[in-house]
Amino acid sequence: MVLAAGLGTRMRPITDRIPKPLVPIAGRTLLDWGLDALAAAGVEKAVVNVHYLPDQIVAHVASRTRPRVIISDESAGLLNSAGGIVKALPELGPAPFFILNADTFWIDGGVSNLERLALAWNPAEADILIMLADIESATGHDGGTDFLLGGHGRLARANGAPEGLIYAGAGIIHPRIFARAAAEPHSLNLYFDRAIAAGRLFGMAMDGHWITVGTPAAIPLAEGAVARSQRQKAP
Repeated sequence: MVLAAGLGTRMRPITDRIPKPLVPIAGRTLLDWGLDALAAAGVEKAVVNVHYLPDQIVAHVASRTRPRVIISDESAGLLNSAGGIVKALPELGPAPFFILNADTFWIDGGVSNLERLALAWNPAEADILIMLADIESATGHDGGTDFLLGGHGRLARANGAPEGLIYAGAGIIHPRIFARAAAEPHSLNLYFDRAIAAGRLFGMAMDGHWITVGTPAAIPLAEGAVARSQRQKAP
């Protein structure tokens, strides 16, 4: 599930004409950075939700075959992160699935971080497993930290603590957590907190460089980070 239905108001004036997921970074749209990562990890089908300027996103993904893209239309009203997932559950099915934010991406340090997430996933212990980035390996982040990584990978809220890590906008979720949820506006944070209380929210520190693009000023920073990562990987 790729969450791509936001308004992108902080990205104006660019988003006056295109939706934020179609903002290009280093020759690829933000949306394609995420879809390409899913394809590289072997994902065959991705659900992408749309709301603002949806026809542009629909046209953009129409020719993709890896992964094949299914559109979840939220034109009638934004459902926020969790509401959008609940609406898409009939397409997502009963098995655990990846979630990705469409305005963040990363450069893998070696093995695909999504493959590493899949290997770390243990549904007997976890309801949610999320990818985490440290401040030093992040570009474009202007906030504090989100989670503290404890023993065996269990998470607690960091509330900005310097030793905390950033939620990197990717993870794996078991759909059982939405058993009694309605397709109405509400946030994934509700489910993060429930999983913390039950000891079932886990995290994995990513390997590589994480990039978030929230404003026009973040675009050159993101492109610079991509260029540096590519130079470091060059033989």
